[in-house]
Amino acid sequence: MENTNNTKIEDTKEMKDSASKVGRLSNGGEGKTSKKRILKGVVVSDKMKDTIVVAVTRFTKHPKYQKFMKSTKKYHAHDAGNTHEVGDKVEIAEVKPISKTKSFEVLK
Repeated sequence: MENTNNTKIEDTKEMKDSASKVGRLSNGGEGKTSKKRILKGVVVSDKMKDTIVVAVTRFTKHPKYQKFMKSTKKYHAHDAGNTHEVGDKVEIAEVKPISKTKSFEVLK
């Protein structure tokens, strides 16, 4: 019985070593770097408390017709103190979710 337990322990140690080399085991978040998205846009709504809606415009190339198209997407961003108004140009950065729809905060 002792022999089977020792081999199981050695096997699990080898598996942990190989998994940590591959990066499958997390060591408290070490070695993981995540870039936060920073987007530039225009404030289109400031009617909510501590929240603004920012419209971000992108130029994307159509995959088939190779024409550049303008696409706009709206993001809810946290604006502590309601400092920004409609029409202001702002930068927003991705953060952990603050609410159901809010996962950005205002930088500038």
